Amino acid sequence: MDKLLLDKLLHRVEKPARYTGGEWNMVEKPDAKYHFALCFPDVYEIGMSHLGSRILYHVLNEMEDVYCERAYAPWPDMERELTKAGLPLFSLETKRNLRDFDVVGFSLLYEMCYTNILTMLKLCNIPFYSNERSEDEPLIICGGPCTVNPEPIAPFMDAVVIGDGEEADVELMRAVIRAKELGQSRDELLWELTKIEGVYVPKLKNPVRRRIVRDLDKAPYVGRQLVPHMGIVHDRVAIEVMRGCTRGCRFCQAGYIYRPVRERTKETLQKQAQELVNCTGYDEVSLLSLSTGDYSALHELLPEVMDRMEKQRVSVALPSLRIDSVLKDDLEKMQSVRKAGLTFAPEAGTQRLRDVINKNVTEADLLRAVKDAFEAGWTGVKLYFMIGLPTETDEDVRGIAELARKVSGVYYSLPHEKRSKGLRITVSVATFVPKPFTPFQWSPQCTLDEIVRKQRVLKEAMKGVRGAELHCHPSKLSELEACFSRGDERLAKVVISAYNRGCRFDSWAEHFKPDMWAEAFEENGLTLGEYAHRQRDLEEELPWAHIDVVVTQDYLKREYQKALKGETTDDCRNQCNGCFGKSYEDYCRIS
Repeated sequence: MDKLLLDKLLHRVEKPARYTGGEWNMVEKPDAKYHFALCFPDVYEIGMSHLGSRILYHVLNEMEDVYCERAYAPWPDMERELTKAGLPLFSLETKRNLRDFDVVGFSLLYEMCYTNILTMLKLCNIPFYSNERSEDEPLIICGGPCTVNPEPIAPFMDAVVIGDGEEADVELMRAVIRAKELGQSRDELLWELTKIEGVYVPKLKNPVRRRIVRDLDKAPYVGRQLVPHMGIVHDRVAIEVMRGCTRGCRFCQAGYIYRPVRERTKETLQKQAQELVNCTGYDEVSLLSLSTGDYSALHELLPEVMDRMEKQRVSVALPSLRIDSVLKDDLEKMQSVRKAGLTFAPEAGTQRLRDVINKNVTEADLLRAVKDAFEAGWTGVKLYFMIGLPTETDEDVRGIAELARKVSGVYYSLPHEKRSKGLRITVSVATFVPKPFTPFQWSPQCTLDEIVRKQRVLKEAMKGVRGAELHCHPSKLSELEACFSRGDERLAKVVISAYNRGCRFDSWAEHFKPDMWAEAFEENGLTLGEYAHRQRDLEEELPWAHIDVVVTQDYLKREYQKALKGETTDDCRNQCNGCFGKSYEDYCRIS
């Protein structure tokens, strides 16, 4: 990389700190023989906030003779400058061309990043299709929650890591090193990769079982966390208290594909929190999981970690709370350290629909939780909902506004001296997206016209709710997400067509080009409706049928049928519901 040319280029882009590297705690391994490019197909501020990438950065750099470096999708201004200057996309650590790495690995958190993968490959002159790559080009792999249905991007990938990556990525890198030392061909290496649990090789179509880290307490963590030179989305210490969830919300893919629940001990968490605060200087620690309120030792952990952190003027945050969690004393303690907003997710506006989605919380639970928060001095509350859920009616939609109105009423019913700066209720409403490996994977998504109509119904119902503001997620974006969530390998050509039309950063409203995507589908003889809005038959073979996430399809079918009847399923912590089937009973005993 021409450093002088790069310096000139950085003066012409909006945020040059995205591309400079040199952050506090950045790893340097100048003598490493093998190189892994850890890529996040979105902008730096989002990629640097991803906990999974932080963990993999540490794990891979712990390997002797392996240097893991980072790369992020360049913002359009940087893409233009690189193209104009004839420069490749490079790693932040050494400014090395990604084409010169042994492995280029992408973390896929959401489907709307797929065109950015092509941007990153194109800038390095790496062919999009795996079968067009030569022996001297890097192995292109991916991992993350999107990979439980890898088919829409499978033609681009040499290998796909499905499930937890801490162990699988290390084993994959060892296989790459062994292949290079033995002089094996690319095809010989791919065959060896199929022997690693959790690794899918699209070219060989090998059936694969999701990889699971069994002992989370002993699993490696982030090491010395990187501290960026610029603000990022989650600019704090993040501690993963547990992995997995037992609640069984029927829309929630993460709740199924991260089973079983595995927890870290409170001693381990306290140690990690202190070590990361010491090596970063951050003044906030976030206790992270799918449902932190369900952590079995939360009421012991919170007071202890808050007492320790308060002495260092470090606050402790819970990103999202279960409505039925009993946290009144903890909230009062947290409020004494730092005032911030709280987030609750009722998901649906009526009890009938909450039963359909198996949310297993009540209106009384929510009103008690917000009252506890208000009495503890909190004034900001975010409420997350979805519209377009299976069996939803207009009454359910209006129920969202009614629930927000009742939350507002709880605040204004308090004595005046207990109210501080005024209430802020943010009602955030996303469009339901059917996801693989959930009971609703067979359900159609509402059409765009119907979603827009429901949004109008809700906006009308929200009028007059004191202290509340409504935010609705763009419905066209949700439609495209549903297509790629449940799609097959034919969509790879659609991604290329959209990329060629200039689609980039599709999850960013200012860059999303729905008309270009519609043309891309039409060019390839496909429609968004056949993927997003079609009711799937329970007996049809799904594009992801060759992937085994351990939760069985028979269980998901039973849950789907119970949903249509409005029947709920108890929390797995209270009783085993048999989601793993007999062949995986040992997984239930992981703790």
